Order: sequence, then C-alpha cells, then structure tokens
Amino acid sequence: MSDQGHIERFLDYLTIEKRYSDNTVGAYRRDLAKLTKHVDVPLPLLRSHHINAFIGHLHASGLAPKSIQRALSSVRSLFAYLEKNKVVDANPAALNKAPKARSKLPNTLDTDQAARLFDFEPTSDLERRDRAMLELLYSSGVRLSELVGIDIRDVDLTAGFVTVTGKGNKTRQVPLGSHSVRAIEQWLTCRKGARDPAAPLFTAGKGRRINPRTVQQRLKRLARLQLGSSQLHPHMLRHSFASHLLESSGDLRAVQELLGHADISTTQVYTHLDFQHLAKVYDAAHPRAGSTEE
Repeated sequence: MSDQGHIERFLDYLTIEKRYSDNTVGAYRRDLAKLTKHVDVPLPLLRSHHINAFIGHLHASGLAPKSIQRALSSVRSLFAYLEKNKVVDANPAALNKAPKARSKLPNTLDTDQAARLFDFEPTSDLERRDRAMLELLYSSGVRLSELVGIDIRDVDLTAGFVTVTGKGNKTRQVPLGSHSVRAIEQWLTCRKGARDPAAPLFTAGKGRRINPRTVQQRLKRLARLQLGSSQLHPHMLRHSFASHLLESSGDLRAVQELLGHADISTTQVYTHLDFQHLAKVYDAAHPRAGSTEE
C-alpha cells in the first residue's frame, strides 16, 4: 500500500472509530501532508533522524513551537497506528521532542467586566437568544462546539443542568446557573419549534442550527455595546468561568470535571491565573510588599 493509502486508513480510523471531529481530522491531514512532502523515503523506512530533520524544517520555516508540537503528535499517532497494524516494527517518532512553547495564560474577563457584559435587558427575540447563549457560555463553561450542538432535549431547566457532547464524543452534564435558566426560558418562549425536543436549542435563519461563526460575531457585538471593545470570544468566557470558579472555590478537580478536561494538567493553567490575582492583592495591600526605598 502507498504512503497516502496508509494515511487515509489512519484518518478513517480517527473519524470512524475515534469519532474525532472534522476539524481535528483536518489538522491531522495537514500535518501529515507536511511530513510526506518533506521526507523522501517511504513511511515504513522512516527513522528517528528523519523525524528530527522534519522538526528542524518546520522550525526553520517559522512555524510556532505549539504548531510543531501538534505536528509531531500527529506523526506519533500515525506511527502508533501503523505499528499496531504491523506496517512498521516500531514508532520512529516515539522519542523525538519538539521545541518547548512559551506558556501563555488565557485572557479572561475580571468580575467587574463580566457584570457589565450582562447588564442589559433584551428587547428583541434575537437579543433573547444572544443573552441565553452568553449566560450558558459563562455559567457553564461549555465550548463553542458544545454550545451549538445542544438540542432542546439536552436541557433540563427544572433540575438546572445541560448535557453536552465534548471532545472525543464524550458527554457530560454541567449545571446551569439561575440566570442561565431564566435566559433560556425567555428564549424558548419566542423560539419557533421549541416543542420539538430533537430540535437545536439555538437557531439562526429559517430555524437552522446556529453556526459557530454567528455566535462569535454576536458576542463581539455585545462586547462592543457593553464593554466598548470587540475583544471577546466564546473561549474567553470559558476561561473566565474556570478562573472565577477556581478563585472562589479552590477546587481544581471540580473545575476539571466541569470543563471536561481529560487531564488535570490542562486545568492547572487556571491556578496560575488565580495566583496572579492573589499576587496583585498582596502587592496592593501588604505593608511589606512594596519596594524598599534607600
């Protein structure tokens, strides 16, 4: 079988068996296309030094360390699949390392900004929908893809929770705050077709499921009106949810469960945000925090 044939089978495996999203599979495809374009030997003959040369090529071309790490992960996954299916004897990328990415903390809203963002009363059906989406993103910390995938039957307003489908097609239940419940109730009173439990919760034109891009655009509109800035996106609300919850509770494991993180190390970035907040409080309030004057 050709190299491309092996890659297509691997991508089919990710799609059918692993149930990865189209965007994730597309990223694997692009990474592996870079590999086959760069190396000049068939996949079964690839060795560690070929992978090192590939990593060096990506670095020299100006690709960010995080993107190089993702490309290397794609290559490792491909060869793990090939090894499992007896195409290769060992994974040549098992011990290769990509350059370390600088740790970048996510942007969040502070509590005052969050309060200002929600300080409005909807005056139209469209604004009621936007308010419900905004409340759900911030009160439950769901991802954008999870938000647009919610159907009416996934929401239990009486019990106060919503069931979402996250990465790897894994489902989880997350609580809804009282403000979120009220906003969704108001949206459903004016949403056409709201009695169909299989219908999408959030819709756009002609009752179609709302597009992620539309959600992003509507959030930017609200941010311009309420905060005077369009620098707001759905993931910032997710970051804000996690940061504010951790700041209040200190329960990292609970935040991990609510966010749907498979690995707690992914959640630990929010401990850095919390520490930054505490450091600012200390610098402003403690009598020994200021610099010593000679």
